[in-house]
Amino acid sequence: MQSIFGTDGIRGRFNKEITYSLAYKVGYALGLILENKNPILIGKDTRVSGDILLQAITSGIKASGKKFINLGICPTPAIPFLIRHEKLSSGLMISASHNPPEYNGIKIFDHNGQKITANLENKIQELIEDINTNNLISTKMISIKENKELMDIYIQSLLKTMGEENLSGMKIILDTCYGSATTCAKKIFKNLGADVKVINNSKNGLKINMNCGSTYLEPLKKALYEIDADMGFSFDGDADRVIGIDSKGNKLDGDHILFLWGRELMEQKILTNNLLISTQMANLGFEKAWEKIGGILYRTDVGDKFIYEAIKEKKAILGGEQSGHILSKINNFCGDGILTALQISKQCKKKNIKLNDWLKSSFKPYPQKLTNINLDFNVNEIREKVSSVINQTIDNIKDNYSDSYRVYIRPSGTEPLIRVLVEAENESHVNSLSREITNKLSLEINKTIN
Repeated sequence: MQSIFGTDGIRGRFNKEITYSLAYKVGYALGLILENKNPILIGKDTRVSGDILLQAITSGIKASGKKFINLGICPTPAIPFLIRHEKLSSGLMISASHNPPEYNGIKIFDHNGQKITANLENKIQELIEDINTNNLISTKMISIKENKELMDIYIQSLLKTMGEENLSGMKIILDTCYGSATTCAKKIFKNLGADVKVINNSKNGLKINMNCGSTYLEPLKKALYEIDADMGFSFDGDADRVIGIDSKGNKLDGDHILFLWGRELMEQKILTNNLLISTQMANLGFEKAWEKIGGILYRTDVGDKFIYEAIKEKKAILGGEQSGHILSKINNFCGDGILTALQISKQCKKKNIKLNDWLKSSFKPYPQKLTNINLDFNVNEIREKVSSVINQTIDNIKDNYSDSYRVYIRPSGTEPLIRVLVEAENESHVNSLSREITNKLSLEINKTIN
């Protein structure tokens, strides 16, 4: 059995890679492994399949002899925060993050509120393979009540991060993309005094991430133009990431957030070694601009768990991904899109500056092109062969490398895709090199599997 775990937990299409049986076994295996007797916290986003998977996981946990608490629909970061706050044994979030509605997934957190280690993933995998749970699996519905008091504790924790600052006088638009942010984003910004307009704000699992949210910014841009707002923030399905838009429609992605927020911390002399942690996807223009002002950018593999490991190892206090998944010391390095949006808004208010003006002081991104090569097979099944082809392709184009070029190729950890990232100072070079690489890579992969 190939590993069920990808770059961010378990992910796949419902009733194909992600089934009732698998979810039951995950809950059962986790319950057996945990020595801590305290309950396991469970949350979900708005996907229709979430209710079925919740039934499966809780039934599995119950069969293992452990107890659980159901938080209901919530942002993913509520789970790790409340695990620590309530001293719970573990937590699971049923979500496929930014993926379309037909996908779902399971993210697992340990008693410290951190994503579980590869070692624990392997233990769960081994239990699922070795223990015959088929005779245990029951499709009998169990009663699952929601604990709404815990959600209020999470909301209050976000409000407290603002200190004495409020957002009065600021006109802000939020795109909650029919997902987890619909539970609390509007309430939080309104409580802080902002003039808030929210779009795509119904809990609709059939529309989650569809032509909206952090991966599709057009609805937010349109809303900004219509009501002349100061800024807007667009979340993904489980609200652990965010992308901003200024009043002129310019994009504030994770690289810009790290640069601007990091520079503030650097000026306050509290940024450890002037160090930021990001991934191989971070823009080369960001890296060069950060180094120019005395900073260091350390790159990891793609995935917030790799960023967290580097943050721990290097004692950094800020890191994140271009996708808007930002990890800061404020909340123990758990990616939280609502928290990030609040901190950006807070800085603008404190500095008495428009986001548009603040963004102008950021770096100029290098032209960057991300191309997906669609696969009709699960890349994990032949990962070694594909990795070999990728390495060979990169070796073959190394003559094109210079300080002004960067190429990064990786199999997606959540979808049947190969992602090809090319960036350079010259946009025409980016386009031509991207075409050359994707064509050669597609040809070589087809040769490998046929």
